[in-house]
Amino acid sequence: MSPPLDWLSRLLELVPVRGYLDLRCFYGAPWRLTADAAEPGEIVYHIVVSGSAVLEDPGGGAPQHLVAGDILLLPNGAAHTLHDGSGEPPSPVRERQSLNLVISENSGMGERADVLCGRFVLAPQHEGLLRDYLPPRLVVRAPARSASTDQPAAAAQLEGLVTLMRTESALESLGGRAMLNAFSTAMFALTLRVASESDEAPRGLLALAGHPRLAPALAALFHEPARAWTLPELARLCHMSRATLARHFQERLGRSASDLLTDIRMTVAANELRSSSASTAAVAESVGYQSEAAFQRAFKQRMGVTPAQWRRAAHSSD
Repeated sequence: MSPPLDWLSRLLELVPVRGYLDLRCFYGAPWRLTADAAEPGEIVYHIVVSGSAVLEDPGGGAPQHLVAGDILLLPNGAAHTLHDGSGEPPSPVRERQSLNLVISENSGMGERADVLCGRFVLAPQHEGLLRDYLPPRLVVRAPARSASTDQPAAAAQLEGLVTLMRTESALESLGGRAMLNAFSTAMFALTLRVASESDEAPRGLLALAGHPRLAPALAALFHEPARAWTLPELARLCHMSRATLARHFQERLGRSASDLLTDIRMTVAANELRSSSASTAAVAESVGYQSEAAFQRAFKQRMGVTPAQWRRAAHSSD
């Protein structure tokens, strides 16, 4: 018998993510790093290894300051700019290809920044479940230390993983590219774990997961999506009233439990349509729909195409 999975392990089982480290930047001020909008199915990340950086808000909001140890994810894929904050024209950049990634450097003489840049890649059927339930931009802050407090376990693990990435990216060793990508993949899961355990988890799935009393409902939806869950049943699992559960979901997730259940079901169905020859009716039943027509409507609304069209496109791409 397989051991039970926590909600995050189940999510990453449904939504496989592959990480890639592409670029390491060594910049002295003044510097500027401008990135175009991400490709479909990609989530860009940046790690400030040393120094500091300023993230410009594409929407015109206040800039966000990042310091050494901070990790930035951009699930919405928006174009963005990082810079040193001086407002001066950036020094010219030169790039060179090392064995395992691209090194970008400039001749700036001011405060130096060391930034790792990469991306997480997901399959098309999985993109919505992550983009819709993660914040447009996610910053996981470097853990604060003091003599009287220990570093949280997950934060210490994440810091150790970043140290491994920094060390491996400085080497030109056999298998280095595979190691860096494996570290990047692991970093995605660890970053979400740290963010969900934060007292300031951003609105969305991470804020919902960070509420201990809601954990039974979240686990139930991910582990038994085919079950016809009702709000009273989920509320009983959490030992709270139906109204309280609905309010918590709306405040923390920004959506209802029913919305989340439907999105999980559609992700499971998309995986099934891609990997098996089961009929549409059988797939519909496997994710909790007694009516094939109702399943088809829900699938098209969420995925933009019918189940049959999705299956043909998936097999064609394979």
